[in-house]
Amino acid sequence: MAKAYDVPADELIIKLAEQLKKDKRIETPGWAAFVKTGAHVEKIPQNKDWWYTRCASLLRKVYIHGPIGVSDLKSEYGGRKQIGYKLSHHKDAGGAIIRKALQQLEIAGYIIKKNKGRLISEDGMKRVDRVATELYKEIIKTSQGLQRYA
Repeated sequence: MAKAYDVPADELIIKLAEQLKKDKRIETPGWAAFVKTGAHVEKIPQNKDWWYTRCASLLRKVYIHGPIGVSDLKSEYGGRKQIGYKLSHHKDAGGAIIRKALQQLEIAGYIIKKNKGRLISEDGMKRVDRVATELYKEIIKTSQGLQRYA
C-alpha cells in the first residue's frame, strides 16, 4: 500500500480534489467566488473549483506535517509581495479560507483538532492512502508500458 510520500504531490492533490468534489460534506462557500487567497495575490483564483483543490492540499499537508496549526499553514500558503521598487517581502495567506476549509474537513471526519494543531483522522488517512495507492498503480503501469517500447 502506497502512502502520500510515495506519489507526486500535484497528482495526488488533483485526485483528492476530484473525490472531495463528489463528497457532499465539502461545499464551496458563497463568498469563495469573490475572494483572493492572500495579500500577496493580485487576482481571484481562475479555477472555479479551487476550493476543492485547497481542501485536498490542506488534507495532504496535515497528513504529512501534522499536528499543524492555522498560523503555520498561513505561512505555507503565503508568498512574496512586491511593493513599488523596494525588495519584496513575505505575506501570509488569508486565514479565513484555511480555517473554513479545515472546519469542513473536521465536520467530514478527515481531520481532528487537538491542542497542538490539526491531525489527520483514521478516515482521512484511509482516504489519502487509498488515492495514493491508486495513483501509484497507475504510475507503475505507465512506466512499464514505456519500458516495453524503449
